[in-house]
This record gives sequence, C-alpha cells and structure tokens, in this order.
Amino acid sequence: MDDVRTDLQPGVTGSARAVVSEALTAIAMGSGDVPVYATPAVLALLEAACVDAVAGALPDGMTTVGAHVTLDHLAASKLGSVVEAIATLDTIDGRKLAFTCEAREGDTIVARATHRRVIVNRADFEA
Repeated sequence: MDDVRTDLQPGVTGSARAVVSEALTAIAMGSGDVPVYATPAVLALLEAACVDAVAGALPDGMTTVGAHVTLDHLAASKLGSVVEAIATLDTIDGRKLAFTCEAREGDTIVARATHRRVIVNRADFEA
C-alpha cells in the first residue's frame, strides 16, 4: 500500500480554531505552571488543521495519522484568546503527506510547524 489514490493535491489548505480555556492551559495539561495556551494544545490545533485539509479527499476506509512534527511555539496566548491554525499540504510521497502549519492570534504568529502524516487503512490501524 505504498501508493493510495486520493483527490489530494499540494497546496490544499485546512484550518482549525480554538478559544483558550482553562482546559487548554499549560497548568491543566501538565506541560507547565502558567495559565497560558499549552504547547500540546497548540500542536493538537495544528494537527486538526492538517486533518481538515485532507477531509473528504481520501478513499473510504482511509485516514491519516501523525508521524513527525517540528514545532516552534513563539508566543503565549492567555485565557480567552482565539487562536486560528492554517495547514498547507506541501508534498505527497506515496502515503506520506508533508504540511507547513501556522497558528495565529490576530496578527501575532503563535506557532509554526512542519508536520508529516501518513495515510493508513483505518480498520487495519485500529486492529
């Protein structure tokens, strides 16, 4: 299953949005001791944007899973902040998808990342 026929093309984008709540803070997630948007939550938001980018373009029974990430968390976001992520599919290599991601709070860049996902058969993966 090295190659999977999809409707995906480089340049496709996806997005995701989060409002920083208590549950998404570094304190709540155990990644720090300050009440700001946690790095693991930023990563989850960026991954959600990648998932959104491929939504509807995969064959039935297929999904993607995260395989690698390089993340720079550049700015803190306090409670109540709205953070929006955009993911752009850069390359497709068989089942491997490479994305460039960015999260923003208004005009401020909160995070940048590169993320690789792999297309898998959902039933096989869950087994």
